[in-house]
Formats: sequence, structure tokens, C-alpha cells
Amino acid sequence: MGRKVHPIGFRLGINKPWLGRWYAEGKDYTEQLHQDLELRNLVMKETERAGVSTVEVERYPGKVKVTLHTAKPGILIGRKGDNVKIIRQKLEALTGKKIDLEVKEIKTADTDAYLVAQNIAGQLERRISYRRAMKRAIQQALRQGAEGIKIQVSGRLSGAEMARRVTLREGRVPLQTLRADIDFAKAAATTTFGLIGIKVWIYKGIVMDQPEEKVETTEGVYISE
Repeated sequence: MGRKVHPIGFRLGINKPWLGRWYAEGKDYTEQLHQDLELRNLVMKETERAGVSTVEVERYPGKVKVTLHTAKPGILIGRKGDNVKIIRQKLEALTGKKIDLEVKEIKTADTDAYLVAQNIAGQLERRISYRRAMKRAIQQALRQGAEGIKIQVSGRLSGAEMARRVTLREGRVPLQTLRADIDFAKAAATTTFGLIGIKVWIYKGIVMDQPEEKVETTEGVYISE
């Protein structure tokens, strides 16, 4: 059952960070967790065209820091920062705290699993052939430096009577290797024949442990002041 484990949850604390970084107990934990979900849904709804992939939430006394990873920072920020101001106001109304909003650009959108999955979903909704969309996504990801990619689509593909699952893979995708930097995401395309599910795994290489610097002792060594 190794394949059933979520690739990112499997690597949390090893080479993947938590997207929500805060601590709470009891009732506060439940409220803040639900608030995180509402906050993410609000951001994704407001920034549908801005290519936002990840929303990180950090909580401090009196304020909440929200980091948005986007492929199109210009669209997200808007003219003179108008869009960001609107998002910040809505988040402050939701949380009741000061919002510190930070925008980070995704340099290679073709190697971000969430953006690739959303791109394929958009193409399927525009009636582009699923196989063509998958092959194009694979070629672009490998061209941008990915070491391996696997894409799976499932549902009534091309309007077939019976739902089926099609998987395409190029390169290596070592799901069992904990040191492997694997990005994973899911998306759904709403077509006239029903929902089509899309899963994307992108392998970006092995994350090596950073060697600790040895601090040499200065005992018996004269240091001029």
C-alpha cells in the first residue's frame, strides 16, 4: 500500500515544510484550523487568474503572516497594489487580526505540480484531447529541469461510456525514497460528461543533507582585539 501514501505528507519534516506554522490547544486549535481552510479558500477564489499554487500561514500574537506563491505576481499585485489591498482587507475581516501579506514568485511554473494539474484541467474543459494535454505538460516539465513526471487522469475520457484511468510517465519518480523532492497535486476538470480527476507527481531530484560546519576551537590561540 506504499503508493497510497500522500507524497507530501510522507515527507513532512524531512524535506517538505508545514504550510501552516502555529501552535494552539483545545478549542483554539479547532477554530484556527477551520480559519486556515476558510483563508485558503478565500485566497484561491480571489486569485483564480493569478496562478497561486501555495498559501503558507504563520500565526503570531496579534497578527497573521500569509505567504502566496504565484506564477503571475503582476496580476496578483495589480495596478499600484490594488488587488493585494483588497485581499488583505478581506483576510483581516475573516481573521480579525492584522494581516502581513507576502508575495513570492514561482520561477518555473511548469515544474509546479498544482499549476500543471490546473493547466491540464483547463485544457480538458476547453475540449482539448487529454493525451495531447498530458504529453505537452510532460515535455514542458522536463524542459524546465524536472527529472521525472507522472500524470494520471481518470473519468469519462473523450466522452466514453465507461470511466477509465490513463497514466503517462517520463523519467524517474521514486515515491519510496524519502530524500526525493517530489511535488504532488490533484485537480478536477468539469466537463459535459462529468468530472475528470487529474493527479500530477513531479520529481525534482534528491535533497542532500547540508553538512554541518565544524567550528574550530580557539583555545590557546591569540586573538588580537
